Amino acid sequence: MTAAQTLEQLESGQLAGCRELRLACGLTEFPRAIFDLADTLELLDLSGNQLSTLPPDLPRLHRLRVLFASDNLFTELPAVLGQCPALSMIGFKANRIRHVPAGALPQGLRWLILTDNQVEFLPPDIGQCQPLQKLMLAGNRLQSLPAQLAQCQRLELLRISANPLAKLLDGLVQLPRLSWLAFAGTPYAQAQEAQALKSAPIEHLPWSQLQIGPVLGQGASGVIYSAQHLKPGHDQAKHLAVPVAVKIFKGEVTSDGLPASEMAASIQAGSHPHLIPALAKITDHPTNAQGLVMPLIDPAFVNLAGPPSLASCTRDVYPDTTSFDFVTIRCMALAIASAAAHLHAQGLMHGDLYAHNILHNGLGQALLGDLGAASFLPTGNPAQAQALQRLEVRAYGCLLQEWTDRCTVAPHEQAALDALIQLQGQCLHKDPQARPLFADIERTL
Repeated sequence: MTAAQTLEQLESGQLAGCRELRLACGLTEFPRAIFDLADTLELLDLSGNQLSTLPPDLPRLHRLRVLFASDNLFTELPAVLGQCPALSMIGFKANRIRHVPAGALPQGLRWLILTDNQVEFLPPDIGQCQPLQKLMLAGNRLQSLPAQLAQCQRLELLRISANPLAKLLDGLVQLPRLSWLAFAGTPYAQAQEAQALKSAPIEHLPWSQLQIGPVLGQGASGVIYSAQHLKPGHDQAKHLAVPVAVKIFKGEVTSDGLPASEMAASIQAGSHPHLIPALAKITDHPTNAQGLVMPLIDPAFVNLAGPPSLASCTRDVYPDTTSFDFVTIRCMALAIASAAAHLHAQGLMHGDLYAHNILHNGLGQALLGDLGAASFLPTGNPAQAQALQRLEVRAYGCLLQEWTDRCTVAPHEQAALDALIQLQGQCLHKDPQARPLFADIERTL
């Protein structure tokens, strides 16, 4: 990605021929000089300004594929977006959008981000967006989803957490590709979240007892730091420093949902050898940020892959040189299946079962982390709970596909690899009801 450019560069012609433009300079109006780039511009990022409208002739940017306008002042998703011929990714996070007009969504839309707005309804014509793969709606005012959303047969990732939704859309669990779903912080989930926080209260750890170190990593919901937990020793003048990891949440609403929902899920998840547990909740943070304390993982464990890119949309990005031997794949497959089966048995779905949320040591040992998108399964509806579990099984099938595609196998292991690929096919079955449950997968492995 290119760094942010300046308005002066744009207006002086220095950016002629560029394919990507990023302007964050307090704009209150759309700079007309952007149209000078109409024959080349593919990505336009106007996030972090004070814009509230887009020009009616925006479709002149006929090559524009990606438009970001997060952290602005829009109260309505501009209807003109629906007329942009090549537009496939739209991001208007953290505005003040209440209304999404009919016709505002281009039919070639693959990825829509409206996180942290005030949207009350989605237009029925969202069902005409057949390429739609990724829909991020956490932190809005949606009371229902249009039935036409079930027509989006390519939808793979859906974030509807922190909305006043009375129930899940019945057709969602039948979508053939839906794999990553988050619906925490909704009325039908809040009672279970509250019960988890109440029945198994997590330890509260004052910020003053933590000594924060370098950043270890970050995701959609927060930043993780190395830290020392300063425990009082037998000698009151001394403290025992215990290495830990500290996750500080980025804000009240993340792209996955609410920090309180993640805390409830972390408590409910309990202990499992292939899960990263939460040890304590942070109190008295100087900026009132919310956070969790977790064990510090051996630095030999690293992220298995990077998160999806603009190009890959819903699939993780692995280094080009990544390869696995079959024994490593088999061990990781069993570890993650076991962790997911444990979560489902605890009444949770992970919601973000991705390689970028898995730590591994290159020897087959794997740890599943980040419960930011975790949701409580409906206890009063066993049929729906199983249907939701089978959605997550497809995410696991994607993992197996990514690993087997990068597998180096010895001749005597070929039959075992073929069996794993057969299991992968079952997990990816286009009929969700034909997929196995994780308990069955764990037994098979």
